[in-house]
Order: sequence, then C-alpha cells, then structure tokens
Amino acid sequence: MHPAGLAAAAGTPRLRKWRTWPAVEIGRAGGVAGPQRRLARSLLAGGHGDLELRASKRRIPVSQPGMADPHQLFDDTSSAQSRGYGAHRAPGSLGYPTAPASAQDAFLTDPVSNMAMAYGSSLAAQGKELVDKNIDRFIPVTKLKYYFAVDTLYVGKKLGLLVFPYLHQDWEVQYQQDTPVAPRFDVNAPDLYIPAMAFITYILVAGLALGTQDRFSPDLLGLQASSALAWLTLEVLAILLSLYLVTVNTDLTTIDLVAFLGYKYVGMIGGVLMGLLFGRIGYYLVLGWCCVSIFVFMIRTLRLKILAEAAAEGVPVRGARNQLRMYLTMAVAAAQPLLMYWLTFHLVR
Repeated sequence: MHPAGLAAAAGTPRLRKWRTWPAVEIGRAGGVAGPQRRLARSLLAGGHGDLELRASKRRIPVSQPGMADPHQLFDDTSSAQSRGYGAHRAPGSLGYPTAPASAQDAFLTDPVSNMAMAYGSSLAAQGKELVDKNIDRFIPVTKLKYYFAVDTLYVGKKLGLLVFPYLHQDWEVQYQQDTPVAPRFDVNAPDLYIPAMAFITYILVAGLALGTQDRFSPDLLGLQASSALAWLTLEVLAILLSLYLVTVNTDLTTIDLVAFLGYKYVGMIGGVLMGLLFGRIGYYLVLGWCCVSIFVFMIRTLRLKILAEAAAEGVPVRGARNQLRMYLTMAVAAAQPLLMYWLTFHLVR
C-alpha cells in the first residue's frame, strides 16, 4: 500500500504526509546517491516518533459526558440535562450563584451586613429591656392595665349608674386580699375607658355642632380639645393641693381623680346632642339632669374616699378636719356641673 494510504488508515495527521512525501519520492528516485538515500531512511525511521509526539500534543480529546466542549460557547438548553435558569446550579458553576445552605455559609458570604444586623438586633433587645425596666417610673403601665380591664356589661352598667345614680345603694369598692377587684367585676370601681372614650366623643360632637353652624375650623376644634384638657388638669392639681393642705390620709390616687373627673363628659355629650336635635330646650333639660346626676354620683363616691374615717366609724365626727373634708367633697362635686355648662353652652344656638 502507498505510505500515504497507511498514514491515513493509522489516523495520523496530515502533517505526517507532508514529512513522509519527500522521503517516498527520494526512495522512488533511482539516481539518488547512497548517502542521500541513507539520510532519507534515517529521517523516515527517526522522524516517525517525533511526528507521533507532535500529533499527540495537537490532538483534541473527545468530550465526555459531564465535560464542557471547549469549542461550545453557550450551554445547550435543548436537552433535558441542560442547566436552565430554573434549574439548581452547583456552587462554582456557570450562571447565578446558589443561596448559602446554612447560616454559617450566609455569614461567610456577606459578613459585614450580617454582623451589622446582629449588632442592631442586640441593641434593640437592650433598649427594649431598658425601657421595660424604667417605664414604670414615668408611666405606671401596670396600674393603667387595671383601669382598662372592662367589658361590655360593665360599660352598660356604669353608664346607667352615671345617668341614674339615685337607685344605687351599695357604693363601696370590693377588695380581694387588700387589692381592689378589676372594674369588670365591680361597677363601683373607677376606670379610664369610659372617660377616655367620652372625651374623644365630646371632641367629635363639638366638631359636628360647629359644622352645623358653619363655624368649623381645625384651629377652633383644637382649641376646644386643649381647653377641656386644661380644665381637667387644673381640677386634678387643685384637688391634690387641697388634699395636701387638709392633710387627708386617703387611698385616692391621681388616676382615680382623672377617672372620676372624666365621667362628666358623658353628660356633656348627651346635652350637646339633644341641643342639636331639639334646640336649647332639649340642651338645658338633658344637661340639667346630667348635672344633678353627676353631683350625686361624686358625693356618694368621694365621701368613701375622702371621709374614710367617718365612714369607717359609721357616725359623723364633728371636728374641724372632718368639716374641711366635707367641704372639699362638696366643692369637687359642685365644680362638675359648672364645668359641664362652661364647656358646652357655646356649642348650641
């Protein structure tokens, strides 16, 4: 067989054909000298291994399953084994990196942001703990929870007691192990739910009344709210100062005073609403009834708080100190109807 055919059958590169072709031609030439013929034969014998080595270096390996073809620039997405955008990619492969599998990997991926997040969480926890420890110094949250422990039945009974206090007989607050029971279990216990809701409702009704008279303005409504709060604060401070001057030992707290003084807003709401519906006649009738009711309610409630010694003995004590306590109780009760009229008369025309 011709040498070129042998080279092609053996799978050698075309480069061997270029190197062997001159030798074959030399062998065919009969007039070649002996030294030249020997030189050609040596080239054929010695150059064959060199050519094989060079060809093996240039030979490109066949791609195997799982290996990327070096001549292929993009992944083949037409087959089932291709890795698309929705498929899971192994770490370090081409495409988008996968999410860390654990918290440690997440920390190693972005240590700065995770450290800042952990530091912020620890600061928030420390701040919450500090607020929980010191908030009772300024705002008695634990005590406020007691004054809002109400239910629907209690609210209904309390509103009836404020409007019709004449039929109620037992005005003493119930205690359990030297602690007053929650308001929802005792209608005589003071609460802050009704005063707070009544104050908000009073501001809304005042805005409605001003709107029906074409006098509504945000500034005027804010003045109405601030005026009511100012009078309430002044009342509380005046009563506390009077109790201090009279040296009354009582369990009446500041929150109790706010609760008792806030009950007058219920009668104020009724008077303004009746004034809007029936004019001044309805306003004066309803407000007058509510003024008398709140006066009776305050007398019967505060006498157990301020006149505690006389109530405990069951007989009136005719002393200067007890007379001062009685006068103080009457003054607090009488101030409620006056403030009810003062804060509502300009809302009805």
